[in-house]
Amino acid sequence: MFTEFFEAVARFDFMRHALLTGVLVGVASGIVGTYVVTRRITYIAGGIAHAVLGGMGIAFYFSTVYKLSYLHPYYGAVVAALAAALTIGFVSLRAKQREDTIIGAIWAIGMAVGVLFISQTPGYGENLMSYLFGNILLVSANDLYLIGALDVVILLIVIAFYNQLQVVCFDEEFARIRGINVEFYYLLLLCLVALTVVLLVTVVGVVMVIALLTLPAAIAGFFSRTLKKNMVLAVGLSIAFTTFGLAVSYSPNLPAGATIIIVAGIVYLLVMLSKGGLFTRGS
Repeated sequence: MFTEFFEAVARFDFMRHALLTGVLVGVASGIVGTYVVTRRITYIAGGIAHAVLGGMGIAFYFSTVYKLSYLHPYYGAVVAALAAALTIGFVSLRAKQREDTIIGAIWAIGMAVGVLFISQTPGYGENLMSYLFGNILLVSANDLYLIGALDVVILLIVIAFYNQLQVVCFDEEFARIRGINVEFYYLLLLCLVALTVVLLVTVVGVVMVIALLTLPAAIAGFFSRTLKKNMVLAVGLSIAFTTFGLAVSYSPNLPAGATIIIVAGIVYLLVMLSKGGLFTRGS
């Protein structure tokens, strides 16, 4: 099984693109996923993830129907993800409305808009499925450049503001006492989550984004006591899950995204059981 997979990687460009995509996405998801798990904002990441479909659907519709070839679905995804992140962030920080209500509204509206526009686009069925559940095997060379660019942006922001983001994740009051602009860095963190979600949609689709964003970081948390170690281990796990999932899915022609998530889920459950975390309060 694995022999066939590595032979395919050596022979076919699309398999090499898929493998490299898994590595690039693994770096971003491991680092930003650690922040998500530490800050406990998984539900916010879920709202952003489902809003992405709206942006991709609109971009896909206009690029196909009006022949705007330069309007790549990734551009729509980035705009929608950042807009959703900033909206949720501002409501959470400033407005009186309940945070879970605005997240639910963005979640539902984003999905509905995406389905609506994709349904009006010729050949929508196949593209809708790939957006919802991902298809890492369809990543082209041009897609890979965009993914790499987003990955670099995420890494540069994390490196530049690592200390501030760490303090905001662990102790907001201490951050305020130190004169750190908590609101700004919280919004910056949500923007990082938004960009990472866009990357993950390529691999596992909108529906399963949260699993790959959180499971590697959650597993790493059982074996690390510092944020940096958690990030490094989460990156390694994320890359391992995507690579192993690709290898397992190749010969039987299984959906790669779903296989990757199943691999990550099984490892997470095994670690939980071995560490006794399944029955530990707050786990």
